[in-house]
Amino acid sequence: MIGSPLDYLALFTFLVSWIGYTRFSKHKAKTANCIARVMHQQRIHWMTQVIAKEIRVGEASLLANLERNIAFFASTTLLILAGVLTLFSQVEKLEMVIGSIPFSVSPNHALVQVKLALLAGIFVLAFFQFTWSMRQYGFVNVMIGAAPLDKTGTDKNMLGYARQMAVVQDQAAHSYNYGLRSYYFAMAALCWFLHPSAFIFANLFVVYTLYQREFNSRAVQAITLAQAHLEKDPAYRMNE
Repeated sequence: MIGSPLDYLALFTFLVSWIGYTRFSKHKAKTANCIARVMHQQRIHWMTQVIAKEIRVGEASLLANLERNIAFFASTTLLILAGVLTLFSQVEKLEMVIGSIPFSVSPNHALVQVKLALLAGIFVLAFFQFTWSMRQYGFVNVMIGAAPLDKTGTDKNMLGYARQMAVVQDQAAHSYNYGLRSYYFAMAALCWFLHPSAFIFANLFVVYTLYQREFNSRAVQAITLAQAHLEKDPAYRMNE
């Protein structure tokens, strides 16, 4: 065995926490208010407003700002990945650093490489998510550019088109969220270098943090209340 039974338990906890929370959040978002659900409604309203505007410079600027944020994370992920891959050639020095940390377990050469491989895999996945998110936001830009003008905002065909624009934007946001989630679990994976028990605790803490922010945060409450006010607008009800 490369590691101890506790190491295997910690790795199993990591996989269950990440995969399990992803599936749980998707299912719960269908029945409970959360960031994903309330923002979906906001995007629908945004896109229905777009088709009624002749000048869409503001929308292009907002989307460009979103893309810049994602591009920052994509480029940062490449730098981090390069650093992690470089550590493969400095495993002995890394073991010395780990061994000097109080309460850390004695480093195992093969296990340290497994831990580095896990980190590298996480950031590769994050890079794929960020770049896919960027591409999808590009698709939204094209769809906005192709959208005909409907000043009345009542054309059913155009309202359907607006909803599909919101769907594509939703998918882009989900990919961005998955990329950010990779960073959260990468922080937990760092704790494995210290002790597998710390890794287990960090996984549970990440899941708790993600749940609180996506389902119980003040931001979710504020956006939900804002959506309730928005739904009282006659123009919004007309587009439903």
